[in-house]
Amino acid sequence: MNIIIALLPAIGWGVMPWIVNKVPNSKPANQIFGVGMGATIVGIIVTLIQHPAISMPVFFLSLLSGALWTIGQIGQFISFTRIGVSKTMPISTGLQLVGNTIIGALIFGEWKTSNDFIFGIIALVIIMVGVILTAYTEKGDGFTQKTTNKDILFLVLTTIGYLAYSAFPKTITADAESMFLPQTLGILLGSVIYLAFSGNKAAFKEKTSYLDLFAGISFGIAAYAYIISAQLNGVTNAFIYGQLSVIISTIGGMTLLGERKQGKELVATLAGLCLIVVGAIL
Repeated sequence: MNIIIALLPAIGWGVMPWIVNKVPNSKPANQIFGVGMGATIVGIIVTLIQHPAISMPVFFLSLLSGALWTIGQIGQFISFTRIGVSKTMPISTGLQLVGNTIIGALIFGEWKTSNDFIFGIIALVIIMVGVILTAYTEKGDGFTQKTTNKDILFLVLTTIGYLAYSAFPKTITADAESMFLPQTLGILLGSVIYLAFSGNKAAFKEKTSYLDLFAGISFGIAAYAYIISAQLNGVTNAFIYGQLSVIISTIGGMTLLGERKQGKELVATLAGLCLIVVGAIL
Protein backbone atom coordinates (compact mmCIF):
# COMPACT_ATOMS: atom_id res chain seq x y z
CA MET A 1 0.00 0.00 0.00
CA ASN A 2 2.86 2.39 0.83
CA ILE A 3 4.32 2.07 -2.67
CA ILE A 4 0.91 2.80 -4.22
CA ILE A 5 0.60 5.96 -2.14
CA ALA A 6 4.17 6.89 -3.10
CA LEU A 7 3.39 6.57 -6.82
CA LEU A 8 0.11 8.54 -6.71
CA PRO A 9 1.82 11.98 -6.76
CA ALA A 10 3.89 11.01 -9.79
CA ILE A 11 0.82 9.72 -11.60
CA GLY A 12 -1.39 12.68 -10.69
CA TRP A 13 1.19 15.33 -11.58
CA GLY A 14 2.34 13.36 -14.61
CA VAL A 15 -1.07 13.02 -16.26
CA MET A 16 -2.15 16.61 -15.58
CA PRO A 17 -0.48 17.92 -18.79
CA TRP A 18 -2.17 15.11 -20.74
CA ILE A 19 -5.60 16.12 -19.46
CA VAL A 20 -5.37 19.83 -20.29
CA ASN A 21 -3.95 19.08 -23.73
CA LYS A 22 -6.70 16.59 -24.52
CA VAL A 23 -9.53 19.01 -23.68
CA PRO A 24 -10.76 20.53 -27.00
CA ASN A 25 -9.95 24.24 -27.51
CA SER A 26 -8.27 24.44 -24.10
CA LYS A 27 -6.07 27.51 -23.68
CA PRO A 28 -3.74 28.45 -20.78
CA ALA A 29 -6.42 30.71 -19.26
CA ASN A 30 -8.96 27.84 -19.22
CA GLN A 31 -6.37 25.47 -17.87
CA ILE A 32 -5.20 27.54 -14.92
CA PHE A 33 -8.77 28.39 -13.88
CA GLY A 34 -9.82 24.75 -14.19
CA VAL A 35 -6.84 23.61 -12.13
CA GLY A 36 -7.65 26.21 -9.49
CA MET A 37 -11.24 24.99 -9.20
CA GLY A 38 -10.31 21.30 -9.16
CA ALA A 39 -7.54 21.70 -6.60
CA THR A 40 -9.82 23.72 -4.32
CA ILE A 41 -12.50 21.03 -4.45
CA VAL A 42 -9.94 18.46 -3.27
CA GLY A 43 -8.72 20.90 -0.60
CA ILE A 44 -12.25 21.41 0.75
CA ILE A 45 -12.97 17.66 0.85
CA VAL A 46 -9.70 16.91 2.66
CA THR A 47 -10.33 19.67 5.21
CA LEU A 48 -13.89 18.51 5.91
CA ILE A 49 -12.60 15.00 6.57
CA GLN A 50 -9.37 15.78 8.48
CA HIS A 51 -10.37 18.99 10.32
CA PRO A 52 -6.81 20.38 10.57
CA ALA A 53 -6.20 23.35 12.87
CA ILE A 54 -5.42 26.40 10.72
CA SER A 55 -4.11 29.59 12.32
CA MET A 56 -4.47 32.95 10.58
CA PRO A 57 -0.70 33.36 9.89
CA VAL A 58 -0.58 29.87 8.38
CA PHE A 59 -3.71 30.55 6.34
CA PHE A 60 -2.53 33.79 4.76
CA LEU A 61 1.04 32.68 4.10
CA SER A 62 -0.19 29.45 2.55
CA LEU A 63 -2.74 31.41 0.52
CA LEU A 64 0.06 33.61 -0.81
CA SER A 65 2.27 30.63 -1.67
CA GLY A 66 -0.62 29.04 -3.61
CA ALA A 67 -1.24 32.26 -5.53
CA LEU A 68 2.46 32.45 -6.44
CA TRP A 69 2.32 28.83 -7.64
CA THR A 70 -0.03 29.93 -10.41
CA ILE A 71 2.80 32.00 -11.92
CA GLY A 72 4.85 28.85 -12.43
CA GLN A 73 1.89 26.83 -13.67
CA ILE A 74 0.79 29.50 -16.14
CA GLY A 75 4.37 29.49 -17.42
CA GLN A 76 4.12 25.76 -18.00
CA PHE A 77 0.75 25.96 -19.73
CA ILE A 78 1.92 28.72 -22.08
CA SER A 79 5.13 26.78 -22.79
CA PHE A 80 3.08 23.70 -23.73
CA THR A 81 1.71 25.73 -26.65
CA ARG A 82 5.18 26.99 -27.64
CA ILE A 83 7.52 24.02 -27.30
CA GLY A 84 5.28 21.10 -26.30
CA VAL A 85 4.81 19.05 -23.13
CA SER A 86 7.74 16.72 -23.80
CA LYS A 87 10.19 19.66 -23.75
CA THR A 88 8.49 21.90 -21.20
CA MET A 89 8.21 19.34 -18.40
CA PRO A 90 11.87 18.20 -18.21
CA ILE A 91 13.15 21.77 -18.50
CA SER A 92 10.68 23.10 -15.93
CA THR A 93 11.32 20.23 -13.52
CA GLY A 94 15.08 20.67 -13.84
CA LEU A 95 14.83 24.41 -13.17
CA GLN A 96 12.68 23.75 -10.09
CA LEU A 97 15.13 21.19 -8.74
CA VAL A 98 18.08 23.54 -9.25
CA GLY A 99 16.23 26.52 -7.77
CA ASN A 100 14.91 24.66 -4.73
CA THR A 101 18.34 23.14 -4.07
CA ILE A 102 20.06 26.53 -4.18
CA ILE A 103 17.40 28.15 -1.98
CA GLY A 104 17.60 25.28 0.50
CA ALA A 105 21.40 25.52 0.68
CA LEU A 106 21.83 29.30 0.78
CA ILE A 107 18.73 30.47 2.67
CA PHE A 108 17.66 27.54 4.84
CA GLY A 109 21.12 26.07 5.48
CA GLU A 110 20.24 22.56 4.31
CA TRP A 111 23.83 21.88 3.20
CA LYS A 112 25.67 21.41 6.49
CA THR A 113 28.65 19.17 5.70
CA SER A 114 31.31 19.03 3.01
CA ASN A 115 29.59 15.95 1.57
CA ASP A 116 26.36 17.92 1.27
CA PHE A 117 28.16 20.55 -0.80
CA ILE A 118 30.01 17.99 -2.95
CA PHE A 119 26.97 15.87 -3.77
CA GLY A 120 24.75 18.95 -4.04
CA ILE A 121 26.97 20.59 -6.65
CA ILE A 122 27.34 17.31 -8.55
CA ALA A 123 23.54 16.93 -8.56
CA LEU A 124 23.08 20.47 -9.87
CA VAL A 125 25.54 19.85 -12.73
CA ILE A 126 23.85 16.55 -13.63
CA ILE A 127 20.40 18.18 -13.65
CA MET A 128 21.56 21.08 -15.82
CA VAL A 129 23.14 18.68 -18.34
CA GLY A 130 19.82 16.81 -18.39
CA VAL A 131 17.94 20.05 -19.04
CA ILE A 132 20.28 20.95 -21.90
CA LEU A 133 19.81 17.53 -23.50
CA THR A 134 16.02 17.71 -23.34
CA ALA A 135 16.05 21.23 -24.82
CA TYR A 136 17.72 20.18 -28.06
CA THR A 137 16.12 18.95 -31.27
CA GLU A 138 17.72 16.86 -33.98
CA LYS A 139 18.09 18.34 -37.44
CA GLY A 140 20.09 16.57 -40.07
CA ASP A 141 23.12 14.93 -38.55
CA GLY A 142 23.41 17.06 -35.44
CA PHE A 143 21.54 19.02 -32.80
CA THR A 144 20.00 22.44 -33.20
CA GLN A 145 18.35 24.29 -30.39
CA LYS A 146 14.74 24.46 -31.48
CA THR A 147 13.84 25.67 -27.99
CA THR A 148 14.95 29.31 -28.13
CA ASN A 149 16.69 31.31 -25.43
CA LYS A 150 13.47 33.29 -25.12
CA ASP A 151 11.56 30.08 -24.30
CA ILE A 152 14.13 29.12 -21.66
CA LEU A 153 14.13 32.62 -20.13
CA PHE A 154 10.33 32.58 -19.95
CA LEU A 155 10.41 29.29 -18.04
CA VAL A 156 13.18 30.55 -15.74
CA LEU A 157 11.20 33.67 -14.82
CA THR A 158 7.88 31.89 -14.27
CA THR A 159 9.57 29.11 -12.29
CA ILE A 160 10.16 31.72 -9.59
CA GLY A 161 6.48 31.22 -8.71
CA TYR A 162 7.07 27.51 -8.07
CA LEU A 163 10.13 28.28 -5.95
CA ALA A 164 8.18 30.73 -3.80
CA TYR A 165 5.42 28.13 -3.39
CA SER A 166 7.98 25.64 -2.11
CA ALA A 167 9.98 28.05 0.03
CA PHE A 168 7.29 30.08 1.83
CA PRO A 169 5.92 27.19 3.94
CA LYS A 170 9.46 26.54 5.26
CA THR A 171 9.36 29.94 6.97
CA ILE A 172 6.62 28.81 9.38
CA THR A 173 6.04 25.85 11.67
CA ALA A 174 2.88 24.06 10.58
CA ASP A 175 1.87 20.60 9.40
CA ALA A 176 1.22 20.09 5.69
CA GLU A 177 -2.49 19.32 6.12
CA SER A 178 -3.16 22.70 7.75
CA MET A 179 -1.59 24.45 4.74
CA PHE A 180 -3.31 22.34 2.09
CA LEU A 181 -6.69 24.11 1.79
CA PRO A 182 -5.25 27.65 1.97
CA GLN A 183 -2.76 26.77 -0.75
CA THR A 184 -5.47 25.42 -3.05
CA LEU A 185 -7.57 28.53 -2.38
CA GLY A 186 -4.47 30.57 -3.26
CA ILE A 187 -4.19 28.71 -6.57
CA LEU A 188 -7.82 29.55 -7.34
CA LEU A 189 -7.27 33.18 -6.30
CA GLY A 190 -4.15 33.42 -8.44
CA SER A 191 -6.01 32.03 -11.45
CA VAL A 192 -8.85 34.53 -10.99
CA ILE A 193 -6.36 37.41 -10.78
CA TYR A 194 -4.62 36.18 -13.94
CA LEU A 195 -7.86 35.94 -15.89
CA ALA A 196 -9.04 39.35 -14.68
CA PHE A 197 -5.84 41.21 -15.60
CA SER A 198 -4.80 39.33 -18.75
CA GLY A 199 -7.94 40.02 -20.75
CA ASN A 200 -9.23 36.45 -20.44
CA LYS A 201 -12.42 37.04 -18.47
CA ALA A 202 -14.36 35.00 -21.03
CA ALA A 203 -12.69 31.89 -19.58
CA PHE A 204 -14.90 32.19 -16.50
CA LYS A 205 -17.91 31.21 -18.62
CA GLU A 206 -16.35 28.81 -21.10
CA LYS A 207 -17.18 25.11 -20.87
CA THR A 208 -13.54 24.28 -21.55
CA SER A 209 -12.50 25.74 -18.19
CA TYR A 210 -14.84 23.37 -16.37
CA LEU A 211 -13.53 20.37 -18.30
CA ASP A 212 -10.02 21.39 -17.25
CA LEU A 213 -11.28 21.08 -13.68
CA PHE A 214 -10.37 17.39 -13.87
CA ALA A 215 -6.71 18.36 -14.27
CA GLY A 216 -7.04 20.33 -11.03
CA ILE A 217 -8.54 17.32 -9.28
CA SER A 218 -5.60 15.25 -10.53
CA PHE A 219 -3.19 17.85 -9.15
CA GLY A 220 -5.05 18.09 -5.82
CA ILE A 221 -5.11 14.33 -5.29
CA ALA A 222 -1.41 14.12 -6.16
CA ALA A 223 -0.52 16.97 -3.79
CA TYR A 224 -2.43 15.40 -0.89
CA ALA A 225 -1.04 11.94 -1.68
CA TYR A 226 2.43 13.49 -1.45
CA ILE A 227 1.64 14.65 2.10
CA ILE A 228 0.52 11.12 3.04
CA SER A 229 3.51 9.56 1.29
CA ALA A 230 5.90 11.80 3.22
CA GLN A 231 4.33 10.56 6.45
CA LEU A 232 4.43 6.87 5.44
CA ASN A 233 7.64 6.69 3.44
CA GLY A 234 9.64 9.69 4.65
CA VAL A 235 10.16 13.03 2.94
CA THR A 236 13.18 11.90 0.91
CA ASN A 237 11.50 8.82 -0.56
CA ALA A 238 8.29 10.74 -1.23
CA PHE A 239 10.27 13.40 -3.09
CA ILE A 240 12.16 10.85 -5.20
CA TYR A 241 9.01 9.00 -6.21
CA GLY A 242 7.33 12.34 -6.97
CA GLN A 243 10.02 13.18 -9.54
CA LEU A 244 8.87 10.23 -11.65
CA SER A 245 6.05 12.52 -12.80
CA VAL A 246 8.42 14.14 -15.29
CA ILE A 247 8.94 10.75 -16.97
CA ILE A 248 5.18 10.12 -17.17
CA SER A 249 4.38 13.57 -18.58
CA THR A 250 7.28 13.58 -21.06
CA ILE A 251 6.66 10.10 -22.44
CA GLY A 252 2.95 10.89 -22.57
CA GLY A 253 3.73 14.00 -24.59
CA MET A 254 5.75 11.95 -27.07
CA THR A 255 3.07 9.26 -27.42
CA LEU A 256 -0.44 10.36 -26.48
CA LEU A 257 0.01 13.98 -27.57
CA GLY A 258 1.83 13.20 -30.79
CA GLU A 259 5.06 15.08 -30.00
CA ARG A 260 7.15 12.59 -31.92
CA LYS A 261 10.91 12.27 -31.47
CA GLN A 262 13.25 10.07 -33.47
CA GLY A 263 16.89 9.13 -33.64
CA LYS A 264 19.35 11.25 -31.71
CA GLU A 265 16.59 13.56 -30.46
CA LEU A 266 14.80 10.66 -28.78
CA VAL A 267 18.06 9.41 -27.26
CA ALA A 268 18.89 12.92 -26.00
CA THR A 269 15.45 13.35 -24.43
CA LEU A 270 15.53 9.98 -22.66
CA ALA A 271 19.12 10.55 -21.49
CA GLY A 272 18.18 14.00 -20.23
CA LEU A 273 15.22 12.57 -18.31
CA CYS A 274 17.45 9.98 -16.66
CA LEU A 275 19.99 12.63 -15.63
CA ILE A 276 17.27 14.86 -14.13
CA VAL A 277 15.90 11.96 -12.07
CA VAL A 278 19.42 10.90 -10.98
CA GLY A 279 20.18 14.48 -9.98
CA ALA A 280 16.97 14.61 -7.97
CA ILE A 281 17.92 11.42 -6.13
CA LEU A 282 21.38 12.77 -5.29
